[in-house]
Amino acid sequence: MTTRLDALKRHSLVVADTGDLEAIRRYQPHDATTNPSLLLKAFDLPGYQALIDEELAAVKAEGGDRQSQVEHCVDRLAVVKGSEIAKLIPGRVSTEVAAKLSFDTQASIRKAHELIELYERRGVGRDRVLIKLASTWEGIRAAEQLEKDGINCNLTLLFSLAQAQACFDVGVFLVSPFVGRVTDWYKKETGRDYAPEEDPGVLFVRSVCRHAGRGGYDTVVMGASFRSVGQVLALAGCHRLTISPALLEELAGAEGNVEPQVVFPAASGERPAPLTEPAFRWGHNQDAMANDKLAEGIRRFADDQAQLESRIAERLDSL
Repeated sequence: MTTRLDALKRHSLVVADTGDLEAIRRYQPHDATTNPSLLLKAFDLPGYQALIDEELAAVKAEGGDRQSQVEHCVDRLAVVKGSEIAKLIPGRVSTEVAAKLSFDTQASIRKAHELIELYERRGVGRDRVLIKLASTWEGIRAAEQLEKDGINCNLTLLFSLAQAQACFDVGVFLVSPFVGRVTDWYKKETGRDYAPEEDPGVLFVRSVCRHAGRGGYDTVVMGASFRSVGQVLALAGCHRLTISPALLEELAGAEGNVEPQVVFPAASGERPAPLTEPAFRWGHNQDAMANDKLAEGIRRFADDQAQLESRIAERLDSL
């Protein structure tokens, strides 16, 4: 019998939502990702200590003020990790622009170019990297320019159709609509659990897929932030699914067939007019869940970044 993970791979490209190299070797995903949360975990793994010290020592030797050194260390560690991941996958590694830049278009563009330059120095071409940006108006504008510069982007923290439409409008390479965090919000509001077929997060991602298909957009839709195997299987057929090691293990340990649950409709031949900034902000504002979860997500990513920077600063002082 085929495992459910192998069966799922027939309908969707599987992406590992982890920087764990052993998990990536085990589950053989197409793509993978890094972020400050994953780098923070690596700080406590014995196998990474020599590499961390080597990168931090190199940055310290270059001089400069402490905050610039710390931020450069974050970038270098992300790229080192991403470069190791790139050796193990056929596709792309997503690397995140700091959440604190989510409302600064020009700073996000500069940071993306810096990350790509670091990757290219390590022999990893831009065609193997996705720059991950929050789906704010400013983040989407940054992605618009980066795509023109030949740098493909992954727009994350996507919770509303307004965000999705704005991303489609500018032709971003990939969007990551969240599943679990959407459902978390509705469970908290209603006090009830949801079966996969009525799960608010699943229904939201399906709606993004329908919208992408009807508009004939080339943007890849990748379901993200899963809480259960049921949610994953309910989105079989979505272009890509980024899945945590725990859920990958569950899928790999179970046998059975997987049928596609997401079908992208044929293009209707007519697209809506591109969203203006006021229309985007109003459309997003009218979705209470999307407002709450985008703001919370940016804060959480920024908190992890701050913790990582604090750990790096301490380590720099000890070198």
